[in-house]
Amino acid sequence: MASCERYLSGFGNEFSSEDPRCPGSLPEGQNNPQVCPYGLYAEQLSGSAFTCPRPTNKRSWLYRILPSVRHKPYTAMHCGNLTEKWDEVEPDPNQLRWMPFTIPKSSEKKVDFVTGLHTLCGAGDTKSRNGIGIHMFTCNTSMVDRCFNNSDGDFLIVPQQGEILITTEFGKMMVEPNEICVIQQGMRFSVNVFGETRGYVLEVYGAHFELPDLGPIGANGLANPRDFLTPVAWYEDREVATGYTVINKYQGKLFSSQQSFSPFNVVAWHGNYTPYKYNLDNFMVINCVAFDHADPSIFTVLTAKSSRPGVAMADFVIFPPRWGVADHTFRPPYYHSRHLICFFNKIKFYSVNKIHTDIKSTILYNGSLQ
Repeated sequence: MASCERYLSGFGNEFSSEDPRCPGSLPEGQNNPQVCPYGLYAEQLSGSAFTCPRPTNKRSWLYRILPSVRHKPYTAMHCGNLTEKWDEVEPDPNQLRWMPFTIPKSSEKKVDFVTGLHTLCGAGDTKSRNGIGIHMFTCNTSMVDRCFNNSDGDFLIVPQQGEILITTEFGKMMVEPNEICVIQQGMRFSVNVFGETRGYVLEVYGAHFELPDLGPIGANGLANPRDFLTPVAWYEDREVATGYTVINKYQGKLFSSQQSFSPFNVVAWHGNYTPYKYNLDNFMVINCVAFDHADPSIFTVLTAKSSRPGVAMADFVIFPPRWGVADHTFRPPYYHSRHLICFFNKIKFYSVNKIHTDIKSTILYNGSLQ
């Protein structure tokens, strides 16, 4: 299904967006004026402490038709197959793998994204804000008058079968297999599907995903910031007489509350704390074309750093096709402007008489080695 959604490009940028149906809805010169345009309510969504240094300070201002706090009290709900009770499972040092999860037939049982979440493994603790959870989702039905909000951490969602249309407070994203998306902590979202759908979720507590440092690779390569896409503002001004359900994940448990309107009523927003998606085809592989094997960290798309330098809480890594031949070539620059450092006294050109091609690959697909 072709996507008609629009996006802003860049990773961690300072974005601003307003729904074109309400021109001028984004306040000028102020985050929280006494009276917002169109009588909107200003709310700040914080992804970090207020006092974090600028490079790590994450926040966005949302301008809503109705305030998000206008809802009934949260009550506990059944968590299904979602858990973080790692201590209840006996440790097992053996190599493990799982077969593909069966997707329920919609004719037998309707399952949406939330009810289709199934925890596979994890570590750490949501209360101490340190750790990860790995989940599968299998679903066949769109979320209708329901949305999800994770207070424990960020969701990195990887569709494996079927495309998903994710509606967020910031706008809409169509995410297809071979794409990933990140819904950061505290952001409400709803998932629409178009048939039997399955995928993976990597959840991190107490950290946000970042682009990995490139070191000697230089300024370009791997996942380039320009290829990350953030949705543009889109709002829904809709009353729901039968009640709209907001599901919140908090300290590993699920809670729900009711309100009478759609939560996706943000007319305009600005900031650097947003949902985003990325097409894995855009990953620029740094390949070993001579001899020996490079460590798999060279294929890191996103990383969630821990408090220990050089050790990640979680890395999302891909193994895309790699060739040692010239395909879709580029024009080498004839010079680099400014601050040019000469490393060579002489420049020699060599003709390549032999091309090495690695035609072997190991693919981890649905837990099966092929």
